[in-house]
Amino acid sequence: MPRVQREATVTWEGTVAKGGGAISAATGAFEQLPYSLASRIEKPDGKTSPEELLAAAHAACFAMSLASELSNAGTPPEHLDVRAAVTLDQVEDGSHRIVASELLARARVKEMDQQTLERLASSASEGCPFSKLIEASAQVTVNATLEGDG
Repeated sequence: MPRVQREATVTWEGTVAKGGGAISAATGAFEQLPYSLASRIEKPDGKTSPEELLAAAHAACFAMSLASELSNAGTPPEHLDVRAAVTLDQVEDGSHRIVASELLARARVKEMDQQTLERLASSASEGCPFSKLIEASAQVTVNATLEGDG
């Protein structure tokens, strides 16, 4: 795969406590998503946060990686649902860091047992660039379950 580069633009006005900003994708996929300190650490009120965008990116990356693992095993998924929960927390030195990302995947796959799904989900996380990025300073956990008749 060739080198890939994507861009986003952020604007911010005001202090960190009372200000706010907007996030836009260079592709136009999303524009002017509002964010603020309150949406980051308190009630989102319809605004996003860097952590929510990281969770979305991690879930999307993992879903593609799991679909690839399942397809390479000869059992492409009929459907995948992936949720990522990213945790921002205060660490020992008083600063804040991403400390975890928990992936919860539900897969509808024909002729698949739970143990095989778990093995492939683990491989999918190992192959997901966002899992590797997060693992550089935080913990990634993966829980995968079959849905339907499997």
